[in-house]
Amino acid sequence: MSKGMFITVEGPDGAGKTTVTNKVVEELKDRGHDVLLTREPGGIDIAEKIREVILNPTHTTMDSRTEALLYAAARRQHLVEKVFPALEQGKIVLCDRFIDSSLAYQGHARGLGIDEVWGINQFAIGDMMPDCTLYFDIDPVEGMARIAKNDGREVNRLDLESMAFHEKVYEGYQLLLTRFPERMRKIDASRTIEEVSEEALEIITAHF
Repeated sequence: MSKGMFITVEGPDGAGKTTVTNKVVEELKDRGHDVLLTREPGGIDIAEKIREVILNPTHTTMDSRTEALLYAAARRQHLVEKVFPALEQGKIVLCDRFIDSSLAYQGHARGLGIDEVWGINQFAIGDMMPDCTLYFDIDPVEGMARIAKNDGREVNRLDLESMAFHEKVYEGYQLLLTRFPERMRKIDASRTIEEVSEEALEIITAHF
């Protein structure tokens, strides 16, 4: 068993995950905790290269199963190379997206089936599930409006999907909240960054 704590951050596009997670990590470090912040897909060289393939806006012909398999492959390499060693060192690992993203995006929104995508990912991660998952809840219309206003954000292939797709992603996350009630904690992400960060910190510190 690992000595550290594995916390994942989830939510639809535009929920403010990255901004809030950065604030939370800084606060945890200020309190003296040894924290590693990472992201999926990516976090290490091989997985970042897979990320470029998945999210490249020109790769519009990518098959849904190919997409799901690439995410699982990136996830496996990231775990082995970065997450497992950090947990063994007793670090708190905060990961921006993990398995729930695949279940919501590919499983539900792409129509591959949550259980089918779960199976692919079980092969990739084994029994490695997060200790806690912060789910940032935001209406898809508001989330996409936030993205449209953010000039500095990279526009990726998933951002170009229809609103109907993003609504299915949101629906998928609601299904996951009922499926994993002990692990997933819902946070209202329509509030200010300060309010959302404060609640996220409270949930994390309650797990120590």
